[in-house]
Amino acid sequence: MTRGDDQKAVLKRYLQRQRDAVVWKLDGLSERQARWPVTPTGTNLLGLVKHLAHMEYGYFGDVFDRPATDPLLLDLDVADENDDFWARADEPLSEVVAFYRRAWAHADATIDALPLDATGTVPWWPDDRRHPTLHTVLVHQVHESARHAGHADILRELLDGSAGMNRTSSNLPDFDEERWAGYRAKLQGIAEQFPG
Repeated sequence: MTRGDDQKAVLKRYLQRQRDAVVWKLDGLSERQARWPVTPTGTNLLGLVKHLAHMEYGYFGDVFDRPATDPLLLDLDVADENDDFWARADEPLSEVVAFYRRAWAHADATIDALPLDATGTVPWWPDDRRHPTLHTVLVHQVHESARHAGHADILRELLDGSAGMNRTSSNLPDFDEERWAGYRAKLQGIAEQFPG
């Protein structure tokens, strides 16, 4: 294994951890809960998944001249702003997740086929960064996926109280409901000492 292959494997592993975390946040939710706009800007779990799928198809497809053979859920050339951040009523949760998984497979095929120093073209990036390497795009996608996985953590907790990193291990203390309430009250008490 060359150093480039090793770096690629590390980046793919971190990307996959974020993908898995995002999908896990949908486990056990109803169609309504998955689509529910939790924030004032409409952020919802299923919309995050749809957005991430389109990102993976774009960055690891079109950017490297390896377009998706899978029909996209959205024609980005005619879509309204933010249309990739919500799922239509005729796009069931299971189909959006399956679309995301196909985007992973397409992205992974590109990552596996090209060296890290292969260059692509990102027309929506500034001129000085318009031709990044696969390495740069992979780091960018890990960053974007982690950012949205963090959003998904918060959305899921606000929807039904579920929190933690994944199914098998939690990064949270094992507090019962009463202890969490006390912890939150302590933090509110500290915050109330300040104006505004």
